[in-house]
Amino acid sequence: MEQDVPSRVVHVEIHGQQYPIRSGLDPAYVAELAAYVDQKMRAASRETSAGDSLKIAVLAALNIADECFKVQADERQRRDSITSRAEELERMVDLALGLDHSEAAAR
Repeated sequence: MEQDVPSRVVHVEIHGQQYPIRSGLDPAYVAELAAYVDQKMRAASRETSAGDSLKIAVLAALNIADECFKVQADERQRRDSITSRAEELERMVDLALGLDHSEAAAR
């Protein structure tokens, strides 16, 4: 977090509990994050018989981490695909210009 951004306390509710969150982020964004975590915790509590809030929080965190990892893998795959396509386009341009591969690599 940047030091010149003033922090403020945003009060949010997650899984029936009130939390004061000190943050320099936009309060509406903090509320959106809290609502997302609340949704995940409620979903986790519906899918398990564990009534323990800590266990529900861990299950919710695992679900959020899974989503995060999947997004990262998708982004990595897109980046690799773009890189591959760019290299193929470069090869095609080099061929069209009559450059051989060793000349193009020397550039």
